[in-house]
Amino acid sequence: MYILRCWDGSLYVGHTDDLARRLAQHEVGWFDGYMARSRRHPFALVYQAEFATRDEAFQAERKVKRWSRAKKEALIRGDWVAMKRLARGRC
Repeated sequence: MYILRCWDGSLYVGHTDDLARRLAQHEVGWFDGYMARSRRHPFALVYQAEFATRDEAFQAERKVKRWSRAKKEALIRGDWVAMKRLARGRC
């Protein structure tokens, strides 16, 4: 599972079996939609986490996508105190 910070400050959450390949695909605009080349580039990888299975990575992606921006930013910073505080409210 990974998080990209786009040029406009937005955050994109995704998952993949091969992060280097997926970043290259994003870079050349392989995908339509949110990460289409002309819309969000350039971007920076700001967070990555490994999981034992593809399904676990997909579930983590779905979970994080539902979080508030504040909680995503706390995850990126590794701020576990803020993560705990934000988990109590709307996240």
